[in-house]
Amino acid sequence: MSNVKQDYSITTDGFDYADTKKRVKAILVGSMGNLIEWYDVYAYSAFALYFAGAFFPSTDPAVQQLSAALLFALAFLVRPIGSVIFGYFADKYGRRTSLTIAVLLMCFGSLLIAVTPTYATIGYGAPIILGVARILQGLSQGGEYGTSATYLSEISHPNRRGFYSGVWYMTLIGGQLTAILVLLVLQKLFLTTAELKEWGWRIPFIIGALISIYVFYMRRDMHETELFKASDAVVRTESRWALLAKNWKQMLLVIGITVGGTSAFYTYTTYMQKFLKLSVKLTDDQTTMVTAGSLIFAIIIQPIYGAISDKIGRKPLLIGFGVLGTLCTYPLLTTLQNTKSPFIAFLLICAAWAIVSGYTSITAVVKAEMFPTAVRAMGVGIPYALTAAIFGGSVDSVALFFKSQGNESGFYWYATGCIFFSLLFYIGIKDTLKNSKMEQAG
Repeated sequence: MSNVKQDYSITTDGFDYADTKKRVKAILVGSMGNLIEWYDVYAYSAFALYFAGAFFPSTDPAVQQLSAALLFALAFLVRPIGSVIFGYFADKYGRRTSLTIAVLLMCFGSLLIAVTPTYATIGYGAPIILGVARILQGLSQGGEYGTSATYLSEISHPNRRGFYSGVWYMTLIGGQLTAILVLLVLQKLFLTTAELKEWGWRIPFIIGALISIYVFYMRRDMHETELFKASDAVVRTESRWALLAKNWKQMLLVIGITVGGTSAFYTYTTYMQKFLKLSVKLTDDQTTMVTAGSLIFAIIIQPIYGAISDKIGRKPLLIGFGVLGTLCTYPLLTTLQNTKSPFIAFLLICAAWAIVSGYTSITAVVKAEMFPTAVRAMGVGIPYALTAAIFGGSVDSVALFFKSQGNESGFYWYATGCIFFSLLFYIGIKDTLKNSKMEQAG
């Protein structure tokens, strides 16, 4: 990893392959925590179909899944706290320090889930320990997003930040894809359904802990960004909290921008596997294959959309997502619910990703471009974590609640309303490509 510490001086001339390769490598190192974060999130979501019965005593599978989903959502509530803690460290002491500590906490949370005894062994202690582990993961995940988004934006070439944002988002989706591939391998090659429910569900969390250790060693050699060094030398007299308070309007904008995007993202990721199995009635194998295939498609198009934003601006992509998401979410989910074909289901989810990627591919850089360097990690991370906790982590619970009430289409309207709400902000904001604060220290 010696290349990570090389100088990242800014040049604004034509495409430089060596420079691009160097920056992509640094961004991937800085973003690997995102992969682990979303691997952990998706491993919990995907394998909940197998471990829910081990932690929650109800004999009704739907109630067990709802209990697991509520715990999934509860862990998101601590994300803003993680964003405050790790964001402050990132803005005060450097991006590298914050990202390195965050990945260690991820490791501990994953390992704790892997070794937690079941309800049959220790009773209610089992879901309590599971909850503690998810809270630890939530703290680290809350700090990871804002800090890694800040690192990506600061290390990127100024003319290609959208492209690098797409590369960064590939790791988020890649974490989910890794989790679903682990599930696929276990399902198809090694374990029966009974074995997965009995003990096999522990394997993905052991893998998550091992990956975290590997990323920790990678991050020890991370290059600190030049923008942070320059800001740290300038911002000495004023409190970072006072600087953050001056950017309260931008923080509110982050919330408005995020509501629709995060609800859509979680709909087509963490909830989609349950939707395909419980509502579309696909088999386990079909559900896994459709989910994996659609995630591969989503990974491919992220940097493409990001590169487009470098040419035409961020705002057109956001508005495109807002308009198409508002018009198409209900018919897409309704058609998906009624299909019996795995291939048609795959095409419909890909169509959804073609819409949602107008947000996902550039969300990190759009938010980072709103804040000066001195408070960028906190400015991005805190409002995002708060919004993701309310409108992202709750998606499974909200969707399952509507389903339990016999009104599944109510969730489709809910998702549509979230996107429409954000569309109002997309229309009103300035294009951050032309109005960036990236070079502003404080």
